[in-house]
Amino acid sequence: MLHLKNLTYRVGGRTLIEDASAHIPSGHHVGLVGANGSGKTSLLRLITGQSELDGGDIELRSGADIGVVAQDAPGGEQTPLEATLAADEERSLLLRRANVETDPHAVAEIQERLVDIDAHAAPARAASILAGLGFDEPEQHRPLSTFSGGWRMRVALAAVLFKEPELLLLDEPTNHLDLESALWLEQHLASYPGTLLMVSHDKSLLNTSVDHILSLRGAKLEMYAGGYDAFQRVRAARNEQNEALRTKQDAQRKRMVAFIDRFRAKATKARQAQSRVKQLERMEVIAPVEVDKKVRFDFPPPVVKPSPLVKLDNVSVGYRPGAPVLADLHVSVFADDRIALLGANGNGKTTLARLMVGELAPERGQVVKATKTNIGYFAQDHLDQLETRLTAFEQMKTIMPDASQSDIRGWLGRFGLEQDKAEVPVAGLSGGEKTRLALALMCRRRPNLMVLDEPTNHLDVDSREALVEGLMEYDGAVVLVSHDRHLLESTADQLWLVDEGTVREYRGDLDEYARLLLDKRRSGRKKTTDTDLDEAQGRDKKQLRKEKAEERKRLAPLKKRLESTEALVEELSAKLLEVETVLADPATYEDPSRDIKELTKAQKGLAEELERAEESWLEAQSAYDEACSD
Repeated sequence: MLHLKNLTYRVGGRTLIEDASAHIPSGHHVGLVGANGSGKTSLLRLITGQSELDGGDIELRSGADIGVVAQDAPGGEQTPLEATLAADEERSLLLRRANVETDPHAVAEIQERLVDIDAHAAPARAASILAGLGFDEPEQHRPLSTFSGGWRMRVALAAVLFKEPELLLLDEPTNHLDLESALWLEQHLASYPGTLLMVSHDKSLLNTSVDHILSLRGAKLEMYAGGYDAFQRVRAARNEQNEALRTKQDAQRKRMVAFIDRFRAKATKARQAQSRVKQLERMEVIAPVEVDKKVRFDFPPPVVKPSPLVKLDNVSVGYRPGAPVLADLHVSVFADDRIALLGANGNGKTTLARLMVGELAPERGQVVKATKTNIGYFAQDHLDQLETRLTAFEQMKTIMPDASQSDIRGWLGRFGLEQDKAEVPVAGLSGGEKTRLALALMCRRRPNLMVLDEPTNHLDVDSREALVEGLMEYDGAVVLVSHDRHLLESTADQLWLVDEGTVREYRGDLDEYARLLLDKRRSGRKKTTDTDLDEAQGRDKKQLRKEKAEERKRLAPLKKRLESTEALVEELSAKLLEVETVLADPATYEDPSRDIKELTKAQKGLAEELERAEESWLEAQSAYDEACSD
């Protein structure tokens, strides 16, 4: 279907892709992954001809149809259903011809072709796709001009899905979706009949909807079979094997160079020295594994933990008097809660978040907060509120005026903004780096409750995983709104459903919630009834909350011990390898400045330390594994 041959592409003097090749057969579903800025979107633009190659060829099967989501959101008085149907240009043309054609033979041919392409079922199929993306039946017939830009981009996505091109190219398709629509899209793409190449940072989507991963890393392309989890396992194993071979080769090269330097001038050894020179020239250098700088989110522990932190007592809230978005709210957030808010866009999740943090006042009832409740709020528009002309350091200093430079840099470092990024103006930071800065600013007051509204929108896969780890280790309460299923499954203990103008506990898990949504769509039901909620299996809320909190506290010290012992093993291994490499070098024994006795003593001492460290690491790993399986 698609052949990428020896591609090279440069932007502004920077090489994004160099001599890279890959083959995508017909019917394959491929996830394109790589760090932010690695060139993933550029590769899609090269395939569609929107950008020009600096070298290489892109071969697509002759006549193959490529589908991409339109960059400009559709608008005007056209309805979502009309815009989606219009994406099938052949059907639209045939219908127009059928309305004006008078020749009976031509009319018959038109009708026969309409039957062949199943044109009469098209409205129902288009409506089903729009429903999956969150448009109910009345909304499907409203003018596009009445929708926000995000909702109109959903229509653009619906249009290309409806068209079903042979090669479908998608770039972060869940960006404008809520969790409910993202769950639907996972299943829809998994059964997509054509070839799919998709850029995404959503682990759940990459595990459910694709059968291969195409990694763009170090300007090269490499294909892996399976979803994202399988890709991570295989890549880790390859990296470990590569690093072992490289270490062995480095030691071999040093020995050969030492031999050459020592015996090149001696007639009796000259031939052997020359032989080693040729061996060195033929030896293919194994490059060191390119290790990405690990991103971290080190959320500071709360100073105090009152409980409950927030209590909503018979609250109604909205934006216009007499028109509440949410009513009859009777919920509380306790000190150890991890809550995910479910519900389609427009149902009131952000309204509830803004009510909790105090940005909205209740129209009726009371919002009661503990005296020492301290809330950190990450809003969807948080990045727009950053001062783009300031550097990250300068922005942080505005809320830490009395702090030293080292303290400010240390605080930014907790959120993955090291010195090279701290001095960059905010306008020059990537979306993920801006998110880290916004979280660093939010956490300065050490909140005991964090309310996070779509915090992963600009984060790549590794940063999302770092966010998961950071939230797992955070010792306060969390309320999450996110379309990232992996984030919710990994960090949330409770699910609250924001639906039908109120908030109710959902006692099932996300798999059960996904099935509930599918059943509702199949049956045509719009409401989530109390029966639906009762059918979701679950345990008592307080008991579940208590168990999850205890689980985090129980595992936290074991995990920290495991990480510290592992780091010590790596440090000692590196030191021992360095000493052993020196001792293995013949030139060492010809160098009078070298103290062989001290080197041997250091080798023995490091070996003993490493043995003890490895024993500690094995004990820590065993204790952690045993605790996880309890």
